[in-house]
Amino acid sequence: MIKFVQTERHNSRDMHYEGNIQSKLQGVGTSIFAVMGQAANQHQALNLSQGFPDFDISGELITRVNHYMKKGFNQYAPMPGVSRLRENIAKKCKKIYGISYDAEKEINITAGATQAIYTAITAMVHKDDEVIVFEPAYDSYVPSVKLNGGTVKYTQLTFPEYRIDWEQLPRLISNRTRMIIINSPHNPTGSILQKEDMERLEQLVKNTNILILSDEVYEHFVFDKMRHESICFYPELAQRSFVIGSFGKTYHATGWKMGYVLAPENLTAAFRKVHQFVVFTCNTPIQHAIADFLEDEKSYVNLGEFYQEKRNYFVSRIENSRFRIIPSYGTYFQALGYSNITDEYDFDYAMRLIKEQGIAAIPLSSFYHKKTDHKTLRFCFAKKKGTLKQAAEILCKI
Repeated sequence: MIKFVQTERHNSRDMHYEGNIQSKLQGVGTSIFAVMGQAANQHQALNLSQGFPDFDISGELITRVNHYMKKGFNQYAPMPGVSRLRENIAKKCKKIYGISYDAEKEINITAGATQAIYTAITAMVHKDDEVIVFEPAYDSYVPSVKLNGGTVKYTQLTFPEYRIDWEQLPRLISNRTRMIIINSPHNPTGSILQKEDMERLEQLVKNTNILILSDEVYEHFVFDKMRHESICFYPELAQRSFVIGSFGKTYHATGWKMGYVLAPENLTAAFRKVHQFVVFTCNTPIQHAIADFLEDEKSYVNLGEFYQEKRNYFVSRIENSRFRIIPSYGTYFQALGYSNITDEYDFDYAMRLIKEQGIAAIPLSSFYHKKTDHKTLRFCFAKKKGTLKQAAEILCKI
């Protein structure tokens, strides 16, 4: 029986429900990003935990958004997204990856990459379907699968290289395997998949009904003259894949929550059936503004060099510290091992760094379902040079 309890003030706003409340995400607490961000704010610590830049985005891009607002582009955009934006995404994919996506039937604009990931999983994963997830894993994958009744099968990337274990992965495949989620460049470690990985994945799923969800939000942030091995380079993989992209990452505007998904027509049709009831459509003037920016490839082609310079500066300033530098080949994250400093559990050490040293990072155990602890923290280097200098000075004193 449903019970509502009213407080003495007899105000309906003070009523609270005392029925049986059972969350569909048992055991899931507040995101580690929110926890560490809140702690950083509370202790006024230098925040290298959350993955967002502390420098300004393009003033021209803001001007373009304002332009379209003043021009009256303030009502609903088409459900799949503004046509011109989808057309320009298709042109970019053709130029960079040599693949042709139909802008009308195979590209959809989303309210950020996380929404795209959730919607793709919701559209395709049924009760008791199995989804393979590589750990450490971005924290939205597993909850999205569980909310849709799917079963997660975990496999760990090898430490400290964070590569796929190709001996273990085939053993996880069963007749219930519905989807494999990959992420390259990889958050939180900065590793990247290589051509050999993609070719082995292609062979693994050949002649199966397994789908791929490829999280490629850091596609333009690849270093050391290495190539981003997008699903788009591999036609047999692309025909069974959702490829997720992010304008928030590309244009340093994470708060705008603008992303997109590429998929063949049949998968996009299934995606849109769900998308229309999750958000229906996304911010109209921002879509038009980004469509303008995509027409100039200079707005994204040099991002790898831009962030490599930041990575190199940060690493050079801490190379004499007691932290172990784990190579970062992409994203804007640097993993640092601290086993030479303490054997504390990484979450405890990360909290102590905030309270005692005034610097915030993310403990990598948070990206494992069993909280595997390799004594490693993730630092974001999408920061001004002054911020990175200050961070390095703190780390070198430890």
